[in-house]
Amino acid sequence: MLNPEFWRGRRVFITGHTGFKGSWLCLWLHQIGAKITGFALPPPTEPSLFDLARISDLVEHRIGDVRDIVAMEAAIQEAQPEVVIHMAAQSLVRYSYEEPVETFSTNVMGTVHLLDAVRRTPSVRAVVVVTSDKCYYNEEWVWGYRETSRLGGHDPYSGSKGAAELVVTAYQNSFFDKERNAHLAAVGSARAGNVIGGGDWALDRLVPDIMRSLLKDQPTLIRNPQATRPWQHVLEPLHGYLMLAERLYADHHEFASGWNFGPPSDSERTVGWIIEKLYTLWDANFEWQRDHNPGPPECTFLKLDASKAHAYLGWQPKLDLDMTLQWIVDWFSSYRDGEDVREVSLSEIKRFMAINPGA
Repeated sequence: MLNPEFWRGRRVFITGHTGFKGSWLCLWLHQIGAKITGFALPPPTEPSLFDLARISDLVEHRIGDVRDIVAMEAAIQEAQPEVVIHMAAQSLVRYSYEEPVETFSTNVMGTVHLLDAVRRTPSVRAVVVVTSDKCYYNEEWVWGYRETSRLGGHDPYSGSKGAAELVVTAYQNSFFDKERNAHLAAVGSARAGNVIGGGDWALDRLVPDIMRSLLKDQPTLIRNPQATRPWQHVLEPLHGYLMLAERLYADHHEFASGWNFGPPSDSERTVGWIIEKLYTLWDANFEWQRDHNPGPPECTFLKLDASKAHAYLGWQPKLDLDMTLQWIVDWFSSYRDGEDVREVSLSEIKRFMAINPGA
């Protein structure tokens, strides 16, 4: 379980803090007393959880691009963090076909810039580099990928995430290796995918597309209702990232490796099942529609084996898929009704923290 005492007063540097996952992470860390510096581009969507929850009031908010190594290093040197969580990324598969150079420069060189700045910042003790389940070469099989599985990708986004993992390994061995008495920081990578939750307005993503259409009382266009994905609430992997950071800080290089944070097998559902469930929970009185524009190719199935995180970090999912979807509908209903988004989100975090999956 997460140890809130560890984070009280802890200096944390987050890249990508203006995004969906980054915004939730800032809210969580602020709630448990961390001192947060965020470095990112402006919020990628309008509306955004970052703006609605007034997160700039809770953190040292720095606008910057991870592709700018000078700005990145200046921000880290000024913050002198103890923990770094690198989440800034170009995170959309279809967009990566349109902008492959941006995707590789952000996801690969952005990671290089982050780690290179860290190695010149003695205050840092733990680094979590967030990549993606797409870092694995997709064999289109039913088994979950383990941390030792082959890396790679069929599309620019997946390839960039596989390459980012290679960057992490190279820096671990070259600059953060305890045997060489190099930098004291321990660096681990975290892999999760198909993260869903309230406050996500990203384009070309299933749940945001559905909730946007429901808020407008318009049918959702769905490309591939038979595609199956393992779905998980956004707080699940964030919980894992924070637990990993604690262990990297306390136990140093023993935990400096790759870690999967994926949902259980019963969270594997088709796109069609997800939309039907959300429509029912929302009490929609119209049907979704089939989008006959297939777009660029995407992998049909990929899941993670999170046994390592279960065994060595004590991490395990707290929410089943039915509860996850109910929480999403509750969040967007509160937003629709004009409730304070920050308070709604903080209340959800408190509920999540109170759940004991082993009880």
